Amino acid sequence: MKIINFAEQNSVINHYMAELRDKSYQRNRLLFRNNIQRIGEMMAFEMSKTLDYKPKTVVTPLGSLDIPLAKDDLLVATVLRAGLPFHEGFLHVFDKAANGFVSAYRMYTNREHTEVGIHTEYMAAPSCKGKTLMIVDPMLATGGSMAASYEALVKTGTPKKVHIACVIATPEGLEVLRQTLPEDATVWCAAIDPGMNANKYIVPGFGDAGDLCYGEKL
Repeated sequence: MKIINFAEQNSVINHYMAELRDKSYQRNRLLFRNNIQRIGEMMAFEMSKTLDYKPKTVVTPLGSLDIPLAKDDLLVATVLRAGLPFHEGFLHVFDKAANGFVSAYRMYTNREHTEVGIHTEYMAAPSCKGKTLMIVDPMLATGGSMAASYEALVKTGTPKKVHIACVIATPEGLEVLRQTLPEDATVWCAAIDPGMNANKYIVPGFGDAGDLCYGEKL
């Protein structure tokens, strides 16, 4: 499994990440969602460089020329609800991609909220068979939701290639994916944080992405 960590290089993604982590900046949900979306756009652009291409002849008013165009059949999937703005950023780049949605969420399994299980109850997606599958979700904490989403999606067919995109990941989550994904899969991260607290939230992270995007849930 290949891991690409954008925090290891200097780019404007680091600027967006600094704002996402800032407590005062988080008061504005629109700006928070916009930064998640912009990181998605930039990751999608970088990811586009890894696709397979073939030339297509384009006729202009004054002539014609061959332009390399991606030939991959793309499926961009996300985990509800926190993944929606991230997903939208990818769609701004891969505007002709098919779309998939998975409802996978954590459920604490003890009274102290230190142990979590993952519940998947809904999926709407076309078949993955032969497609380049991109699963995008802002937070890769325990890795359970991402692994469950991947396993649900590939029941519809074997993808040609698998890409996982997240804003923040943990070493624990990456290890879960290493045991779940095919060997040639690629994981794209804007940052990899040291770990999680007792309640399985990423530290330092930026909090609950879904709540920050859309408001607190019951």
